[in-house]
Amino acid sequence: MILTPGENGWIVAECPSLPGCVSQGRTRSEALANIREAMELWLEVEAEKSGHAPEPIVVELTEIEIEVAA
Repeated sequence: MILTPGENGWIVAECPSLPGCVSQGRTRSEALANIREAMELWLEVEAEKSGHAPEPIVVELTEIEIEVAA
């Protein structure tokens, strides 16, 4: 997942492994909870479209935090 600050002060959460799977939240924890729900719904819709459970998605992840001074 990628978390970025939105222009409206909210945190935007995106899951690049699931095309179009984006959510947001007022806080980091809310954004993470919302993107988790969005991911579950995305997978559910894909399963319904294909008629079977989607194949597992395996992605190697690395988390890096960068602080940028203004």
